[in-house]
Amino acid sequence: MKTQFLTTALLLPFLAVAQPKPKKAASSAVDADKKTVIADLDKRFPEYAGISKQIWDFAELGYQEEKSAQLLEEQLKKEGFEVQTGVAGIPTAFVATYGSGKPVIGILGEYDALPGLATEAKPDFTPIQGQKGGHGCGHNLFGTASVAAATEIKDWLKRSGHSGTIKIYGCPAEEGGSGKVYMVREGLFKDADVVLHWHPGAQNAADASTSLANKNAKFRFKGIAAHAAASPERGRSALDGVEAMDYMVNMMREHIPSDTRIHYVITRGGEAPNVVPAFAEVYYYARHKDRDILQSVWKRIENAAEGAAKGTGTQVEWEVLGGVYNLLPNVTLAEVMHQNLQTVGGVNYTPEETAFANKISQTFNGPKVPIESAANVNDFRTASETTTSSASTDVGDVSWVVPTVGLSTATWVPGSSAHSWQSTAASGMSIGQKGMLVAAKTIALTALDLYKTPALIEKARAEWVQKRGADFKYEALLGNRKPALDYRK
Repeated sequence: MKTQFLTTALLLPFLAVAQPKPKKAASSAVDADKKTVIADLDKRFPEYAGISKQIWDFAELGYQEEKSAQLLEEQLKKEGFEVQTGVAGIPTAFVATYGSGKPVIGILGEYDALPGLATEAKPDFTPIQGQKGGHGCGHNLFGTASVAAATEIKDWLKRSGHSGTIKIYGCPAEEGGSGKVYMVREGLFKDADVVLHWHPGAQNAADASTSLANKNAKFRFKGIAAHAAASPERGRSALDGVEAMDYMVNMMREHIPSDTRIHYVITRGGEAPNVVPAFAEVYYYARHKDRDILQSVWKRIENAAEGAAKGTGTQVEWEVLGGVYNLLPNVTLAEVMHQNLQTVGGVNYTPEETAFANKISQTFNGPKVPIESAANVNDFRTASETTTSSASTDVGDVSWVVPTVGLSTATWVPGSSAHSWQSTAASGMSIGQKGMLVAAKTIALTALDLYKTPALIEKARAEWVQKRGADFKYEALLGNRKPALDYRK
């Protein structure tokens, strides 16, 4: 009998392969409120850099981010936010609120690390022995910048007496755990008018792009143990079941839409060659920009699992651990954020950072990108079928229940790949921290524009309603399952 729970996905759309020609930040008049925000964030940069480094050192995996979440919660409490912890049945999720009335603007923050990738913040691979994870997606920077931006908006609301509420959503387990999906399902975004977010990357861009929907699960095969030499006929290999499934799925790749992504790892394959494995497990991800196509492909993956079990005399069940929507882009909001990113500009390296960047770029397995491009801001790209990232994120679910916009900043050396030791290293030193500051400034300035010009929110909402359809009803891809708090254990 099948156990079906559900999927989550990862990453973000701002890491797409095809890059537009970058350009220098635009110089434009900046009002007094924005100047104050920029100056204050510059002044507090050492404080926020220190917080991001602490989270980098913690390197806690999804749903295990106790220290990281607590650090951010305490920082927000110190700043006068009302903090609700343990929301949506997740001990490491929180919502912090300041202000009252409309508009309500939310900012997303992440802080989970990835398995493996534990390396020192150096331009050569220097593993950290005994550490399970590393911030190869820069979420130590993500959560910190979001708190910094929310704090600046709080100060402005207090200073100006302007009506409005700022919320920061502490979102755990983005990397495969679908933390935001449970928060959406719990209704935590129902009073938000707009949600802002960002993601670490190797470039500075604020596009109206989308991402891939994702579904993932662990398929667990059960067989019969036996002596692999003396009595193999008495055994039924669970590993045979896994390998038969993998073979069928790999043959299936020729007969599914070419823009589908399927990847897997065998997480358990047996204990010893002379024992027929009684248990084996394989962890699958599938992605596509169209959720209906994704679901049809996923059904074929399930069929392959059942066929593999039948053919090898084993049994199979699966647990869907996560599932996320594609991002719903919003051009109105993206244009505002892009303008503010141009105002802020990119990342300029010191001679020491340039030396770090030059050395680490020599380790890249891919096209070389000029390291000075970290100072540039990419041209704006409108939402279209051609601006789809090959990554996935649980921000997608948020974007279907509230108008949402995000950006990427150059926290890594240009040419870096996400989920690599190189991105991990940069996330733990000044290059990553400078990119984090760009994000904090851009988000705060964008929020100021939205508070001061409510018509922008109205326009963004009208676009959002038109794109998602009047009859849209949100249903989480992971159904009614409880948060998969042990998916990294």
